[in-house]
Amino acid sequence: MRFCIRDSRWQIWIAIPLLSLAFLFSPPQPALNAGLVDSVKKKIDFYRELGMFGNVLEIVRRAYVEEVPIKTLIYGAISGMLSKLDPYSMFFTPEEFAEFKGDTEGKFGGIGIEIGIRDGFLTVISPLEGTPAWKAGLKAGDRIVEIDGELTQGITLLDAVNKLRGEPGTKVKLKILRKGNPELIEVEITRAIIQIEEIKYADIITGKDEPKIAYLRISEFTEDLPESLDEKLKELKDKGMQALILDLRNNPGGLLNTSVEVAGRFLGKDKLVVYTKGRIGERKEYETAYSGPVCDAPMVVLINSGTASASEILAGALQYYKRALVVGEKSFGKGVVQQLFPLPDGSAVKITTEKYYLPDDRCIDKTGIDPDVKVEYKFVLTPEEFVELLRGEMSSEKVFEKIKKGEKIEEKKEKEELEREKIKHDAQIQQAVSLLKALLVVEH
Repeated sequence: MRFCIRDSRWQIWIAIPLLSLAFLFSPPQPALNAGLVDSVKKKIDFYRELGMFGNVLEIVRRAYVEEVPIKTLIYGAISGMLSKLDPYSMFFTPEEFAEFKGDTEGKFGGIGIEIGIRDGFLTVISPLEGTPAWKAGLKAGDRIVEIDGELTQGITLLDAVNKLRGEPGTKVKLKILRKGNPELIEVEITRAIIQIEEIKYADIITGKDEPKIAYLRISEFTEDLPESLDEKLKELKDKGMQALILDLRNNPGGLLNTSVEVAGRFLGKDKLVVYTKGRIGERKEYETAYSGPVCDAPMVVLINSGTASASEILAGALQYYKRALVVGEKSFGKGVVQQLFPLPDGSAVKITTEKYYLPDDRCIDKTGIDPDVKVEYKFVLTPEEFVELLRGEMSSEKVFEKIKKGEKIEEKKEKEELEREKIKHDAQIQQAVSLLKALLVVEH
């Protein structure tokens, strides 16, 4: 191995002067050769730097205090190289890649958050509603600075995921840095099997004598979402829906194709929703193909800093076609496409190859979607009422009151009551209701 590296190095250093002399004494070439010269220079630089890597590998192999397997060094080098590209590019060992593909699916629990690296911090993109992370009070934008006593400085996404998941019922301790809070927040969360319910709530939320404004919240873009959405929209239409609030807050995204399918329910057929573009390959456009009944009711889309990826694409497309008013706070800004490249030994690399662009050429990556109407999130309740609502619990007085009346205490009914109370005290939803009432008045 040593002699091969040295031989290659000498070949490189001999080749460089010879190529330089060839360029120096060769007759003048047409301007068309400028590109060729530039290409050759880039290759020379590439092999020079590759030679440096070989030198360092040889130094570590020979001089490091302990013997380290070559594969370990190579894996470490690849992992470090990809970590310098962006927060989403990463290297999988054969074991990690098998796990990633789902070979061990169902054996691990989690806490229910979508995470990313933002400004060097392990950041919560969105806590999934109803999960342990949600119940523990984690919020979009929280920075996880410690996991089980270990600092997350320099952590990769893959390492973070491995630390956060584990057997259901086990606990993980986090320290959180939250904007506006000078002290670290400590939380202990019990892992659980995470089950996604794509549509969390769908119903008419206005009073009897008011315009019938519906509210529908999508938690994630799963494969089954379009079919579920069709059912819910039909139910709302049967209830006399005149306008719709589509809540995409804390929606971390999901499947791109699902986002395009959902857009078709509101935009109709043959509408460009998003396109992808990278250094290799052609621009790829994603258009709606839906030919069923289109929901044409006036709309407001709610977004916040937990709205990411596929949910940003939907919000941006509806905003571009002026199909809906976007209300709330600036979205997260995740608009990149990763591609997996399996390697011969069973390992793999996942690298960013393209970015998402909206029909008006906006790239949402790192910039996000700006709302048409900015409304900060406020929840107007006392601290005690807020805690009760988050837990979904009834006070003892309410329980005994129901027992005295002989009423059943049904969990589903209480969850629906809980949702209605949360909606009633949510400033962003109430602002959306006001805007839609005004739009309905103008239309009539």
